[in-house]
Amino acid sequence: MSEHTRRPIRRHFQRPAREHAFDAALWLLLCVPVLWRSDPNDGGSWPLVALGVTVLGGCVAVSRRWPPVPLALVVAASLTVTPELFTPSYGPALVAFGYLAGRRQERTRGALWLFAAVAAAGLLLTTVTGTPLGQWFTLLLALALAVVAPWLIGRYVRQYDRLVRSGWELADRMEREQAAVADRERLRERSRIAGDMHDSLGHDLALIAVRAGVLEVDPGLGPDQQRAAGELRRAAADATARLRDVIGVLREDDAAAPTTPPGETVEDLVARARASGLSVTLATVPVPTLPGMAGPALHRVVQEGLTNAAKHAPGAPVSVTIAPEPYEGAVRVHVLNGPGTTAPPLPSGGTGLVALDERVRLAGGTLTHGTAADGGFTLEAVLPRNPPPSPPTAPTSARELDRARRKVRRGLAQAIWIPLALLTALGLLMSGVALWTQHRSYLEPEEYARLRIGQPYEEAAEDLPARPLDGPPHDAPAEPPGTDECRYYRTTLLAALPVYRLCFTSGRLADKAEVP
Repeated sequence: MSEHTRRPIRRHFQRPAREHAFDAALWLLLCVPVLWRSDPNDGGSWPLVALGVTVLGGCVAVSRRWPPVPLALVVAASLTVTPELFTPSYGPALVAFGYLAGRRQERTRGALWLFAAVAAAGLLLTTVTGTPLGQWFTLLLALALAVVAPWLIGRYVRQYDRLVRSGWELADRMEREQAAVADRERLRERSRIAGDMHDSLGHDLALIAVRAGVLEVDPGLGPDQQRAAGELRRAAADATARLRDVIGVLREDDAAAPTTPPGETVEDLVARARASGLSVTLATVPVPTLPGMAGPALHRVVQEGLTNAAKHAPGAPVSVTIAPEPYEGAVRVHVLNGPGTTAPPLPSGGTGLVALDERVRLAGGTLTHGTAADGGFTLEAVLPRNPPPSPPTAPTSARELDRARRKVRRGLAQAIWIPLALLTALGLLMSGVALWTQHRSYLEPEEYARLRIGQPYEEAAEDLPARPLDGPPHDAPAEPPGTDECRYYRTTLLAALPVYRLCFTSGRLADKAEVP
């Protein structure tokens, strides 16, 4: 036996014991009607009992792997007993395997094809055997009630279980997403704190270096003091370089974040820089207050401009201009410094402007920077007074939950309109066949009037419909004595009563009457 053949067998025997117990109980339950109806004491035979029990056992064994196969086998077994499909022996099996097929089958196309094949086979069997067409309608009714209805119930249970399972899966995924969002928020907060540490400490170290550079070249100090000031300036430069290396080492979760002085305004920032020896002029007083993220972004632009001037252009004058834009709703901040004239510049980390550009962008503004015409540096930002709110986005779990709900609703809608369409088609078909059969047994009044007593049957048959009714109507009067055969025909297409009665004796019309 090949590995490809052994693998399904191993999976079959590795199934949980609960499934095996359920299959065994189902088999025993379905065997009871077969044993009862096929008992030899009731006119059955033991070979039929053994065959039925064996077929049901095979159907239960393959019902999990191939759900439509057991249903097809039980339908075939029922049709061999009666063309009306429903039998006491296999009726419970039809209901059970119809439900299991809907419950376990992923797609519906195979089951729908099976239902259509059963209906077609029943029509073919009715045509070949010459049985009345009403027997085929009985088969369709049995198919709808004993097979299709349980199958639809199974489909509903499957869709409901899928919705419940999807809900639990999405709840678990949402829980993991919330944990991931919390981790991302912590990392984002730490990154923000790292940026604030870089901005504030870098700014303060630059101011220390400016003061030390002024003292280093002050002629009023002795050589030792000037040398100490130079060492202080170099130490500030080294501290700035080390700050870039340790910027990723942040505080613990329960420690306070080192930021700029709380509540510091742009005027306070400029005054602090001016007190440190930086030549700064502020063109706009008072500075406008911006809402949301635009206010901190404005403070950061001025701080970054002063820090860059202190680091890269020591001794150069700095001008800060804040003015409203010509169009309403925005503020322009411009920081300009000339080329350095005193101490050599400090090293640059190259990340301050990148972080500043991101902060300005998140505030809804734009940032530009570059070299001025006199060799200095210019930094400019345009910030909105009313930043546009960021559009809300639905989380992935909510979108998937909505998708799962739509899928289940679509499946439930199919479970509703499919039986309605089948019942409608069955009703139209039965109505059409009923009109057709009534037309075939309808004897027109003119033809009835032309019939004469004593007329040979061969001559009268030329005016008679294709087939008579199956028998006399209920509570019809007794037929005339001495006649060989009486035939009944409809007087109208729609009404069942009254009917025409034609009685023949020795091949001739002996009596004709309208039976009320």
